[in-house]
Amino acid sequence: MSAKVTNKYGNIEIDKEVIAQIVYRAAMESYGLVGLAFKSKGIVELLKGENATKGVRVEELEDDTIAIELYVIIQYGTNISTVANNIIDRVKYTVENMTAVKVSKIDINVQGIRVK
Repeated sequence: MSAKVTNKYGNIEIDKEVIAQIVYRAAMESYGLVGLAFKSKGIVELLKGENATKGVRVEELEDDTIAIELYVIIQYGTNISTVANNIIDRVKYTVENMTAVKVSKIDINVQGIRVK
């Protein structure tokens, strides 16, 4: 599955893994975010490097838009809703700007709080 963009010259297909990498890089620029998380067998793991996109789920919707779900670990002492809103704004802007694919929904799942 991939996101599709059509223009007067033809079609462009962008793989979900590419969108997940864009989402990861945009999210990591947000203040108060320690990193993305992956939950397996009840244990939350902080993701780094190659595995970082496991904390991002990209879903293609019927109306040619995408929905993004992020699993994050937030820095201790920051306002969770403010950090989450900043991540949403930055990710939506970056993905739409770089790929021309509309983002209809972004969900942030806070998996933990950590001292950076």
